[in-house]
Amino acid sequence: MRDTAASDRSFRPRVDVSSDGPGQTVLGPVSGVPQERDLPRSTVSGVCHGTLGELYQGPLRAGTDPEIAVVSFPVNRHSWVYFTPRTAAGSTPHTPPLGEKSVEAARLFLDRYGLAMPPGEWRTHSELPVGVGMASSTADIVATLRCLFRVFSLPYDVHVVIGILADIERADSVFLDEFALYLSGRHRVVRRLGPDIGFHTAYATEPGTVDTAAVTPLLLDHYRRRGDEYQRCLTDLLKGFDSGDPAAVARAATVSATLSQEVLPKATFGSLQAHRERFGADGVFVAHTGCLAGYLFGVRPRAEVKSELSAFFHSLGHQCTFAQGGYG
Repeated sequence: MRDTAASDRSFRPRVDVSSDGPGQTVLGPVSGVPQERDLPRSTVSGVCHGTLGELYQGPLRAGTDPEIAVVSFPVNRHSWVYFTPRTAAGSTPHTPPLGEKSVEAARLFLDRYGLAMPPGEWRTHSELPVGVGMASSTADIVATLRCLFRVFSLPYDVHVVIGILADIERADSVFLDEFALYLSGRHRVVRRLGPDIGFHTAYATEPGTVDTAAVTPLLLDHYRRRGDEYQRCLTDLLKGFDSGDPAAVARAATVSATLSQEVLPKATFGSLQAHRERFGADGVFVAHTGCLAGYLFGVRPRAEVKSELSAFFHSLGHQCTFAQGGYG
């Protein structure tokens, strides 16, 4: 979702984009724009992690005009973007091009710094499924920008990243290497929560996708009705982070997920709740505007527990996936 009011930067005219064959997208030079900045001789890369939905999604504070605040749940799954300068003519590899939003991010980056791309090939790779709540598009954008900072030997500037995201879509805080309470529409970090909390997870991806923009009015109406409950949930979550208590964070995440069921229900959530103690999970999490639901464990589940979890998710009609979330 665009939020053009969130950016007060002055940009130069956009750089033209052209395709140089199947499987790549090349941002072409503009006459009169400087472009010599110690360009790399070999491949450079930008990498960004995705999320397993959120530990909290709800209003920042109770009231009649709520704003959507999130504490994204980082996951050890990533998006990669590569750029290889081309010094001689040759065959073009058949590799995935940059996506539309990543191309837009690159345009804005080049405009911001008054640069143009040298000849070369883009390549991408991602472990993040699209449209299920893993912040795939935001991770793609951030990985592209991190790659560009390296292409031009520029210091990484998180404020530039946030400003470009604000011109493209509502976003998660995957550009940080720590948890944060973040206003996704206004692109503002309200509070940094540190990198000390971590979880092991077992989760499933339910069928379908969720259009975040389409459901935003439903969410805001729900937040108005349940503002006080969300406020208590957020207070408990922040206390858990402040005290470094994963179990407290997991309990608050479960409350947030439960509240989410009233407006964007997950089919597996009731079963997950009913069997949580059986598996020794500390809590349940969801992608609030996605299709993920799963368990939070403060301690890595033993092999036999993983086998039981896998069979349980299979009985619900889903493949179980194990992944490490957070930073601790």
